[in-house]
Amino acid sequence: MPRGSGPTTVREVPQIADYALIGDLCTAALVSTDGSVDWLCLPRFDSPACFSGLLGEDRHGHWRLAPAAGASQVTRRYLPGTLILQTEFTTGTGSVRVTDCMPPRSGDPALVRVAEGLAGTVRMRMTLAPRFEYGLSQPRIQRREGACCMAGGPEALWLFGPAHMRTQKGIAIAEFEVRQGEKVPFTLIWRPSRLGAPQPPLPTLLIRATQRFWTGWSAGLIVPDRCRGALIRSLITIKALTYAPTGGLVAAPTTSLPARAPGVGTWDYRYCWLRDSALAQDVLLRCGAVGEARRLIDWMARAIAGPPAQLQNLYGPAGERLLPEVELGWLPGHDGGRPVRIGNAAAAQPPLAAFGEVQMARLRARMAGLPDFSASWSGDRLLSVLESAWRQPDCGIWESRSAPRQFVHSKVMVWAAADAAVKMIERFGDTGPAGRWRLLRSAVRAEVLRRGYDTGRGTFVLAYDHDRPDASLLRICQLGMLPAGDDRARATVETLERELDRGGVLARQAYPDGAAAGDAGYLPASFWLAECLSLLGRAGDASKLLSYLLSLCNDVGLLGEAYDQMGRTLAGNFPLAASHLGLVAAVLAVDDAEQGKARR
Repeated sequence: MPRGSGPTTVREVPQIADYALIGDLCTAALVSTDGSVDWLCLPRFDSPACFSGLLGEDRHGHWRLAPAAGASQVTRRYLPGTLILQTEFTTGTGSVRVTDCMPPRSGDPALVRVAEGLAGTVRMRMTLAPRFEYGLSQPRIQRREGACCMAGGPEALWLFGPAHMRTQKGIAIAEFEVRQGEKVPFTLIWRPSRLGAPQPPLPTLLIRATQRFWTGWSAGLIVPDRCRGALIRSLITIKALTYAPTGGLVAAPTTSLPARAPGVGTWDYRYCWLRDSALAQDVLLRCGAVGEARRLIDWMARAIAGPPAQLQNLYGPAGERLLPEVELGWLPGHDGGRPVRIGNAAAAQPPLAAFGEVQMARLRARMAGLPDFSASWSGDRLLSVLESAWRQPDCGIWESRSAPRQFVHSKVMVWAAADAAVKMIERFGDTGPAGRWRLLRSAVRAEVLRRGYDTGRGTFVLAYDHDRPDASLLRICQLGMLPAGDDRARATVETLERELDRGGVLARQAYPDGAAAGDAGYLPASFWLAECLSLLGRAGDASKLLSYLLSLCNDVGLLGEAYDQMGRTLAGNFPLAASHLGLVAAVLAVDDAEQGKARR
């Protein structure tokens, strides 16, 4: 059968904001407002997808459970403090609720869906069309041992449910009625195709266990009353994007969702960036999730083990280094956004800024009473690398694919690495050449102030010998290379506010290479701005900006990479860990500023 063959149902393309997240701490699924699971990789975040409708059409894989005739109204919510999604459909004959969850992994991965009648009688339709290997492979469907088995190559899905199912052109179909008070459960279980049938699941018990897990975890979080709901939802999302077996945090559960029109920036984000890990460590420690922070630190220690010269910007969820980038030509992309990519070649780029992220994470671990996690970086090894590399160009925070440049942000992160090393020597008695570290710190700072600051325009710039501002310069305020009240820092923030504003959301750059005029605003940088405004004593402006950014969350509190003001919708890979990390950090900064607390 040809690639992607199967159902040809015409369906309006859901917007990225139409999706909600469910997951089991090893992988995650995206569920649309029309009841369709359009993205799921099994058994890991970075495994091949068995539902790829998000990046194509129904024929590329989906699992839909919804009223057969559609709905006049749809509302959604998460059960409080959980990752259990409830979608209510109102029709002309009644209303029904679909509850979706993925129980935290203790055996085979499972996805539970339950249709529950709320009023009247609603005729439901379930269509399950898995397409393994990103929509490439249509499985064989058989009735076996009381279940519907869909097997292809090395993997198989087993569907359990009470409704009668038939098959048609590679789709499992069930049509049934649900009345008030009735529940019709379905459970989908993944396992290698070489194994036999799994034990029949108990959906009600699985949902209860999932609820206990999430409510127990979220109850232990320590957050201020300000924006409490958004904070809890963001922290749950961050937890959901953590690969539990190792503690690694993926940037997003998706690949190739375009961050700006027309389809520019289609990259695979199902991997773990050190900058996300470092920020997550700080946020988790501040919010009382010490266990998660420690597991993340342990992941970083394993991922970066070895000589500092072998450091990468990003790794696989278990610390994998080789992430070859491939284009999948048979997938048309979300709303035509091509190419669809798996893997990420940025793993091979020079990671100058990542040294600063690791060093700051080491310092925070020590300050929290946790052990130093990178003994192999002690003494002269890291210093020798930085002394020889810091003057070299690199690809920058945005991982540019053009020629390397002397990015100011990268230099500031080298300063942060040296500053953290000095503090670990001074505060914790670490051994090391303190004098050389101080010399490096002073040299980097002096060069950044001399070559990275445009005295004519009164602002720091993207790169040496360049006049463009860049959102990454907000890190200068956050990291403390200059005091928050420094005129140069203040003027830079004001320049970024003025020149990068996209209707209330900050763009990465004033004129991004290859970007269309309608470049979407980058949400993480927008939260960085709110944090910087609070550090500059502009708590009122910070609070106003924060309120606007929170209004951009979708109906269940999730954020993507960007916000497209022209289309008035979220854009980019979804949900994005960096956006939710930025949200938490900004709320904590604004709350501290308004209460007069000094930054730690």
